[in-house]
Amino acid sequence: MVKKLHVIIFIFIYFAFTGCKTREKIVYLQDNAKLGSSQNVAFDPVIKVDDFVTIKVLGIDPEAVVPFNIPITSTTLAGGYVQGAPTPPGYVVDFEGNIDFPVVGKIKISGLKRSEATQLLKSKLEPYVQNPTILFKILNYKITVLGDVRNPGTFTIPNEKVTIFEAIGIAGDLLITGKRNNVKVIRESDTGRKEFIVDLTSSDVFNSPVFYLQQNDLVYVEPNRSKINSSIINTSNVSLVLSSVSVLLTIIFLFNK
Repeated sequence: MVKKLHVIIFIFIYFAFTGCKTREKIVYLQDNAKLGSSQNVAFDPVIKVDDFVTIKVLGIDPEAVVPFNIPITSTTLAGGYVQGAPTPPGYVVDFEGNIDFPVVGKIKISGLKRSEATQLLKSKLEPYVQNPTILFKILNYKITVLGDVRNPGTFTIPNEKVTIFEAIGIAGDLLITGKRNNVKVIRESDTGRKEFIVDLTSSDVFNSPVFYLQQNDLVYVEPNRSKINSSIINTSNVSLVLSSVSVLLTIIFLFNK
């Protein structure tokens, strides 16, 4: 009788702290019928204060574009050896949202989309360069994924385009205990910090303003209640509880014998 009670108590404690995983809690994009209604919108990142951008100007006359291109620099050691990759030339967007561009002077680009900034630079250079071509890239494009994922961390995105699903994939996917319907995205902007809640189980995520992540976005995956409970009561504590209950039941059994 006592052994049977031990088994029942163990099963009760196990399910109390692990909980049941239902399909609704672990499957992505459950409303498959709605997937075809979402449109694929081209992503154009917005430039922010403190961004580090590289700008290369090309033109018909190579000599005419020389004043507008920063030369590539590298660290040379004794003996003529070069350490690491060449440092990419670029500009830091200052606290007022400006960059100090050669010849032209200060240009405000913060708050503009990359395509808008490229067009603005092109118009500024047309008096000096015939039919200029602007190659514009954000060098500090990185995102951070934390919480209940396999490989949390900060990741650099070389192509300046990443969706929330791609970010989670880079971080090794959510653990089975991650809350898929309550993923937080924290975004810094020139006007302050904003927090968004994303439900990865719904196709509405495709219409979310944070489906495409921006540079320096933070994605946080909250663990579910069962994982929080299991972290509070560890294996040693569960063993202690079971031992105490076992002793108590044995005493009760002896007195009732």
